[in-house]
Amino acid sequence: MLRRRLNRLLSGDERRVDSRTIYVGHRPCPATEAFIPPKFCDNRIVSSKYTVWNFLPKNLFEQFRRIANFYFLIIFLVQVIVDTPTSPVTSGLPLFFVITVTAIKQGYEDWLRHKADNEVNKYLVTVLEDGRRTRKESEKIKVGDVVEVEEDETFPCDLILLQSSRDDDTCFVTTASLDGESNHKTHYTVPDTEKDLESLNATIECEQPQPDLYKFVGRMHIYKNDQEPAVRSLGPENLLLKGATLKNTQKIFGVAVYTGMETKMALNYQGKSQKRSAVEKSINAFLLVYLCILVSKALVCTTLKYVWQSNPGQDEPWYNQKTQREKDTNLYLKMFTDFLSFMVLFNFIIPVSMYVTVEMQKFLGSFFIAWDKDFFDPEIQEGALVNTSDLNEELGQVEYVFTDKTGTLTQNNMEFIECCIDGFQYKYQDAASELDGFCVTDGPLSKLQQKAGREKEELFLRALCLCHTVQVKESTGQGDGLMNQVDGLELDGEVVRPEDQRGFIASSPDEVALVKGAMRYGFTFLGLESKNMKILNRNNDVEMYELLHVLNFDPVRRRMSVIVRTKSGDTLLFCKGADSSIFPRVRQDEVDRIRMHVERNATEGYRTLCVAYKKLTAEEYAQADTGLREARLALQDREEKLMAVYNQVETGMSLVGATAVEDRLQEEAAETMEALQGAGIKVWVLTGDKMETAKSTCYACRLFQRGTELLELTVRTLEEGGRKREERLHELLLDYHKKAVQDAAPVKAGVTRSWSTANQDYGFIIDGATLSMVLNSSPDANSGLYKSLFLQICQNCTAVLCCRMAPLQKAQIVKMVKNSKGGPITLSIGDGANDVSMILEAHVGIGIKGKEGRQAVRNSDYAIPKLKHLKKLLLAHGHLYYVRIAHLVQYFFYKNLCFILPQFLYQFFCGYSQQPLYDAAYLTMYNICFTSMPILAYSLLEQHIYMENLLDNATLYREIAKNAMLRWGPFLYWTLLGIFHGLLFFFGVRCLFSNPALQDNGQVFGNWSYGTIVFTVLVFTVTLKLALDTRHWTWINHFVIWGSLAFYVFFSFFWGGIIWPFLKQQRLYFVFANMLSSVSAWLVIILLILLSLLPDILLVVLRKPRGPHARQKKPVESSTGGPQSPRSSARPLLMRTFSDESNTVI
Repeated sequence: MLRRRLNRLLSGDERRVDSRTIYVGHRPCPATEAFIPPKFCDNRIVSSKYTVWNFLPKNLFEQFRRIANFYFLIIFLVQVIVDTPTSPVTSGLPLFFVITVTAIKQGYEDWLRHKADNEVNKYLVTVLEDGRRTRKESEKIKVGDVVEVEEDETFPCDLILLQSSRDDDTCFVTTASLDGESNHKTHYTVPDTEKDLESLNATIECEQPQPDLYKFVGRMHIYKNDQEPAVRSLGPENLLLKGATLKNTQKIFGVAVYTGMETKMALNYQGKSQKRSAVEKSINAFLLVYLCILVSKALVCTTLKYVWQSNPGQDEPWYNQKTQREKDTNLYLKMFTDFLSFMVLFNFIIPVSMYVTVEMQKFLGSFFIAWDKDFFDPEIQEGALVNTSDLNEELGQVEYVFTDKTGTLTQNNMEFIECCIDGFQYKYQDAASELDGFCVTDGPLSKLQQKAGREKEELFLRALCLCHTVQVKESTGQGDGLMNQVDGLELDGEVVRPEDQRGFIASSPDEVALVKGAMRYGFTFLGLESKNMKILNRNNDVEMYELLHVLNFDPVRRRMSVIVRTKSGDTLLFCKGADSSIFPRVRQDEVDRIRMHVERNATEGYRTLCVAYKKLTAEEYAQADTGLREARLALQDREEKLMAVYNQVETGMSLVGATAVEDRLQEEAAETMEALQGAGIKVWVLTGDKMETAKSTCYACRLFQRGTELLELTVRTLEEGGRKREERLHELLLDYHKKAVQDAAPVKAGVTRSWSTANQDYGFIIDGATLSMVLNSSPDANSGLYKSLFLQICQNCTAVLCCRMAPLQKAQIVKMVKNSKGGPITLSIGDGANDVSMILEAHVGIGIKGKEGRQAVRNSDYAIPKLKHLKKLLLAHGHLYYVRIAHLVQYFFYKNLCFILPQFLYQFFCGYSQQPLYDAAYLTMYNICFTSMPILAYSLLEQHIYMENLLDNATLYREIAKNAMLRWGPFLYWTLLGIFHGLLFFFGVRCLFSNPALQDNGQVFGNWSYGTIVFTVLVFTVTLKLALDTRHWTWINHFVIWGSLAFYVFFSFFWGGIIWPFLKQQRLYFVFANMLSSVSAWLVIILLILLSLLPDILLVVLRKPRGPHARQKKPVESSTGGPQSPRSSARPLLMRTFSDESNTVI
């Protein structure tokens, strides 16, 4: 593998093919003089990261790559090496706790992966060895083994299909575990292989493993006695992938070509690039600030220590004076050691446990999405899926949504609506009086005839019945199971024989819709048998066509063709595809007759396909046949060679007609898009579909309104005016920029489109060809200008439609917006393989569990069953996740500042001697036990606004936009609050200690009592501060808040009430109990807690009085009758006071 990767890297632009040769059944071929079996990897699947031996070093290495963990390791080592004021346990124990919890979590996840690997590797399979069928474990399969697989079994490795139990030498496969497609796919055996596999002598030459599921290039040499070896091409249709399941075929035999970690499934499951949330970046920025505070505190104390000691009599007592030489010896080393000691003393200002709390909050919080019953779809019996819990809060920060059209905005549930034959429109109706089931609704008025000729009609319908890859599945009487897999077949008005009760199996719903459409008009596809396609025509006669070649559909050509031979010996090519790819290949006069219907259908929102045919002469067919066979045998550049032959054959065709298929809008698609726009999110539709179809979908989804002015930048607008495209592009961009950017009134924050009637709304439309000109313009003075103008125009439009887009262009658009000024948070949502690139490119990728397979779901961060669920995912879950984690981060920094500031102030009163204010147990337990659980519970359960209100009032989403709660303003507020509380704790207790005799017996409190009082006030204040911030109380919140305070009191009594044998000195022996025996101490503790929380209490008391509807979940109606929206100001939210009581849970 390493050699192959190096070769690829070093070869530069050379198209180097690295192939492998496989001996079928490990039998040497006659042409081979010396048989040396090649070495390939075994069939073990290893998805685990660790082994028993390398878990500890590898996991520790990975954890200490995190800056915070490494920092605390350094602090711990300093405490061990240098004589520091605090025990190494104080930083070592929290670090050990963090490392241990993370290691256990990662170890458990890896154990689950080991378990899953063993299930796969120990699975028993049947292998043919020396004529015997032997059972062996899957991991022992070697490349070249002939494997037997029975119906409903999963393929244990990547196999080339050699033999099938079906008469037509095919087998059916579902690849649900690979790409989620539950449709049956047809695979074919290699032609001319021996029926007796024991006597088969053959070698397979194929490409080295690569991850593309739909590409495979190879050829098979079949050796027969003293004959020239026969060469057969191998493609994806011959390859059975590991993880796919055999269906409707009793058994097959195949030879292993890729095994273990070289199978396409294994190559596809390699990790995605790590996405980081904006919150994580904010945490790192805040950490740097607190690190600077820490260093400055240590520098101040170190400097003041040496200034203070320079005064006579301050350093040592008079009876133990040091000489000047002793003072100057290793002075800088002493200063550095003191600096490190102060760093250790104050290092708790950096919250090590915050990382663990944040990870636990993200991991546990992600379950709320999976558990949400509103996301459950009864149709597919599935709910939402979370693939990445690291991005929960990012759902509350989305500024741009990029959505696919087919299967995302629409259902991808195709229904045949109408067709156009030779310029005449045919619309199906159920009226029995209509001849042949046709209903002619319109046609050119200049023509007297109302229908195309019968010959043209039948030619068109034959094309629909022949130009596809649909299979017919015969009913087995198991109704439910059948209908789950195939589309039912029904012949209207006819008595159907039991053997004709069949269903259609297809990889695309379009194809089934067209075949069903042909059935309505009297032509029924009966199936494919031994390369012969059978059709039942209107006269109930069966027609046979020999299938010679299938020119497969691909997104670049946007068409597919079949070459068939009739019984009379004529060779016909039928082709169907997008109008943009068919029109240039047919006569212009034919195009004019049909273009009007195609454009009208597209405007109505239907998916259109054009149908053409061509009669091939014997010479043309011979040339095409030779070209196709040669191209299919090529190991290098096979795709390009096939494309060249396809393009050569598919020319000079005759246009027969066009079809219109309806793809209905997704449930609540319009309401979802409207809510997203109300939340201030810009929606862009990126589709490969026609502009007219996509435009009508945008109108239906309310992305474009009636008053929206559309700015169109397509090939059509560029060709107007008869000038060069580049010049016209430049002119249009400047014109649109002036209209949408320069002349547009500035949009007021918090005003949605539906309320602002004064401003003109703009919608932007661009197609793939024009986008290529904008993004990849020739390197001149305008190249950067085009992209800048384009981006500015788009950002000032309410919605953007990009049509005729290639998958790579979708990713380019997302990348361009993602990297634009301000770095907006982007979200991509799609349901098909063509959406994977943009899903991976965006900050947040969402897959829809649709009908185009599960590639999008597999590569996404989150998966939802329907588009309508996106509204709740962003406006409710995203909003709450962001508010919770933002409060968690700010609160963590605040409580640690409150904790360490009194320690810093204490140094001014103890001669900078690095004397700790708190006991080592308190230092260790503060972040781990006393204050960790309340904030974790808050960050999981808090609902500062009811979910129903968040969904009803989309504008609330704008309050937290652009990382509003983690900006420097709120950070400064929390920091100042921490400083205020820290000063109050320290100097408040110092006022108490101005009279040291605080006990009834006149005994004096010591320094540990001082620290314990400060610590008690600290723990109670920060916990009660969180209680005041909590808007949504559950029994869990009550339990952890009051339980944490009770635990602190219990621990302090317990820790100081027993003589611990393992402690050299016990500083807190009965200190806590003595402290509570003093009435003055009680008074100061209560007073300081109240004084600290007074600002928060006053804000709660003095804000708008609570109305009678405070607990209502719906917004209060204003006097004008509309819903009364909360104030847009982010400040009340940031300060955790919410001015609108109707939206607040108290």
